[in-house]
Amino acid sequence: MRIGINTLFMVPGDVGGTEVYLCETLIAMAALSKSPDTLVLFTNKENHSLLQADLAEYRGVEFYRVPCPAAVRPLRIFMEQFFLPFVARKAAVDVLWSPGYTAPALCFSPQAVTVCDLQYKSFPEDMSLLERITLDILVRTACSRCQAVLTISEFSRQEVITYGFAKAEKVHPVLLGVTGAFARRNEAAGDTSQQVQALGAYLPFVLCVAHTYPHKNVDKLIAALALLEDRIPHQLVLVGKGRRGEQAVQEQLQRLQAPNRVIRLQGLAEEDLQALYQEAAVFVLPSTYEGFGLPVLEALMAARPVVTVQAASLPEVGGQYAVYAERAEPSLLADKIMEVLQLSHEERAERGRQGSQWAATFTWERTAAQTLRVLRSITNSAE
Repeated sequence: MRIGINTLFMVPGDVGGTEVYLCETLIAMAALSKSPDTLVLFTNKENHSLLQADLAEYRGVEFYRVPCPAAVRPLRIFMEQFFLPFVARKAAVDVLWSPGYTAPALCFSPQAVTVCDLQYKSFPEDMSLLERITLDILVRTACSRCQAVLTISEFSRQEVITYGFAKAEKVHPVLLGVTGAFARRNEAAGDTSQQVQALGAYLPFVLCVAHTYPHKNVDKLIAALALLEDRIPHQLVLVGKGRRGEQAVQEQLQRLQAPNRVIRLQGLAEEDLQALYQEAAVFVLPSTYEGFGLPVLEALMAARPVVTVQAASLPEVGGQYAVYAERAEPSLLADKIMEVLQLSHEERAERGRQGSQWAATFTWERTAAQTLRVLRSITNSAE
């Protein structure tokens, strides 16, 4: 089977967890695919070299570079809708999978699309009105035209069904995985960048990995730190880019007695991010909307205590191994942070062991195998 994969949406370093999902699933698919299968990647100007490097060791992978700068979204959408179908037909793919929410309205082979979440429905303030309208049209069209819709959690599956994007029998939850590298400590000092090594001067610290979208509630986490400033010595390390909620974050920073207790990082290499997880005293994700919540899984794999919110897919991912605040309120977050910081060494170790074992059940190999199963099913039904 020749499996076409539409990667035109992916701009390296810009699409967050969706990039991790794409790259890790592709690597696992390349490793799992039977020899008669060929992965045919349709790449863009920004990601072509990266994906070639990621998959260099695998046979049965072809690359078609589409002359499309994905960072220019209107042009990317145009190329996806009107150019990609003909490139895919020329490449003779048996099925086309689009992992980034949108897919061509017309295609010469069966199609599947992954809809990671419908965040813009619950949190419209994260996007402009034009962006919301455009995305809604494109996602609805993709769900209508594709023979299968993949989601990354049961929560997201129910959202797709509830909002009427697709019927239940057409929607398949395929959960994400986590790499075991998050569980391994880097012993050699050279394994981490100077930026991360410098954090040794700030130990202990609370870690949060999230861009500052309003629904991520990073500002409320800073407000929680303000309530704890006189009770704990911890710094707060924030990993992520500024987004539409940045103004609220800056306002909360100004209210801290010591704003320099908040350390902000972005653009970290994977090994540096792993080192941060492994050194954190507690990981906090105060988000109230996640299609999956991959950082929770990464922290659990690193055997870190996790505080998050009882919302969206987060209980599905954290299971009984995370500590949940009922709402993303500063006082509730502060209480839960104190709860885990006051655990004894033995309690922390046992909780970390159990959380890591739970996280290890989420593998990219499983993600890839289930994705391939769905793709084969729609190809077979079209014959």
